[in-house]
Amino acid sequence: MSTAPQNVQAYRASLLHFHADPAFDDKAHAWHEDGLLVVEDGRVKAAGEYAQLVAGLPPGVEPLDYRGKLITPGFIDTHLHYPQTDMIASPAPGLLPWLETYTFPTERRFEDPAHARATAEFFLDELLRCGTTTAVVYCTVHPGSVDAFFEASEARKLRMVAGKVLMDRHCPDFLRDVEGQLGQSEALINKWHKRGRALYAITPRFAPTSTEAQLKLTGELASQYPDTFIQTHVSENKDECHWVGELFPQARSYLDVYERFGLMRPRALFGHCIWLDDEDFARMAATGSAAAVCPTSNLFLGSGLFDFERADGARALLSLGTDVGAGTSFSMLQTMNEAYKVARLKGSYLPALRMFYLATLGAARSMRLEGTIGSFAPGCEADFVVLDPKATPLMARRTSHCESLEELLFALALLGDDRAVAETYSGGRKVHGRGE
Repeated sequence: MSTAPQNVQAYRASLLHFHADPAFDDKAHAWHEDGLLVVEDGRVKAAGEYAQLVAGLPPGVEPLDYRGKLITPGFIDTHLHYPQTDMIASPAPGLLPWLETYTFPTERRFEDPAHARATAEFFLDELLRCGTTTAVVYCTVHPGSVDAFFEASEARKLRMVAGKVLMDRHCPDFLRDVEGQLGQSEALINKWHKRGRALYAITPRFAPTSTEAQLKLTGELASQYPDTFIQTHVSENKDECHWVGELFPQARSYLDVYERFGLMRPRALFGHCIWLDDEDFARMAATGSAAAVCPTSNLFLGSGLFDFERADGARALLSLGTDVGAGTSFSMLQTMNEAYKVARLKGSYLPALRMFYLATLGAARSMRLEGTIGSFAPGCEADFVVLDPKATPLMARRTSHCESLEELLFALALLGDDRAVAETYSGGRKVHGRGE
C-alpha cells in the first residue's frame, strides 16, 4: 500500500520555463535537460534539476517518468471565439464579408442553451488536446453563451477568461443588444468573475459595432470593475480601419477610439494590431494594454502582417492568439509556426525561444497574471503540457540530431501540432492524455 502523500506529485522530464522576455534578456529562460517538477496542492512547489530535487521528495512520492519529453507551462491563447468553432475553415474574400456570411449566422444559434453547452464542451476539450490550459474567449451577445462556457470550464477546473459580446449597431437585428445590455454584463461579472478559476472580460466586439453611447457605458463599466479584463479587436484589416475613420472622425487612430472611452488599461487585450503606428504602440505600452497577435487568421483573411520590430521598439506587451474560427488551428504550436513566417515576411526574425515565451509567460504578463500562470515559479498554478519531440516519424527523425535547445524548440514549433501533446495538466490534474 502506497504511503505517498496525495497532495504531492513529481514529474521527471526536460523542463523549460521563462522569467523574462528573450528579446530583451539573454538569460530569460530556465532549462533543465533532466529536470523535476514538484507539485503540491495543485501549485508548483519546485522546478529544477532532478539530481538536486529528488532527495527532497516526501517518502513514497515516485516521480512520473517523462524522460525524452519536454514539460513547459500550459499554453495561453489570448484571442479566440468559442462560438465560431463550427465555422472554422469557411471561405470568404475578406474580414467584413466573412463576418456577414458566416460569423453572424453562426452566432445566432447560441440563443439555444443546449447548442451553447455542446459547443463549449467540444471547444474546451479541443484546447486541452492542443496543450492550451488558459484562453481569453469571446462568447456571443447571449448571456447564456457565457454561462455555458464558464459552466463547462468550471467542471474541468480550468483557468479561463471570457465575456459576453457587446454590439448595438452594424450587425443583424437578431444579434443587436437590447436595452439593459451592460446590465447583463455587470450581472455576469458578479456571477462569474473570480468564481473558482473563472475571470471575466468586458467584450465590445469592435468599434464599428458599438455606438459612442455603448462605448462610453463600456468604459464606465470597466472603470467600475478595474480587475476585470477588456477584450476587443483593432486594426485588423485596411477596409475596417477606413470604416472606423469614417465612423469616428474625431479620433487620431483606430486605437485612439478605445482610449477616448477609457478602454486602454492593464488587462486590456487588443486582437490583431496589424496597422498600428509608432504612436499607437507607444500608447499601448504606456497604458499597460497588450496586443494579441493572431498570425493564422491574419494570413487566412489576407489582413496583413504583424510588425514585431515596431511593437518591440515600444516595448509593448505581446502574446499569441489562435483566433479560431478565422484562425485555422487550435494548436499554439501551429500558431508559432505561422508567427515565425509572418515575422520573416515582415523582415524580422522570431526565435523559437521567443515564440514559446509569447505562448506562456509573455501571455501571463499581458494578462497581469504573472505569478499565477505561465511559469514554474513557486506558487504558480500547476498548469503544464508534456510535449513529445518524437510524436511523428518526421519529428522523431529531425529531433534525433538537434544540437541546441533552440533547434529542438524550433522543430516542435514548425513541425508540431496536437499530436505533439502527450499530456495536459491543469491545477496538477491530468485533463488530457493522447490516445486516452
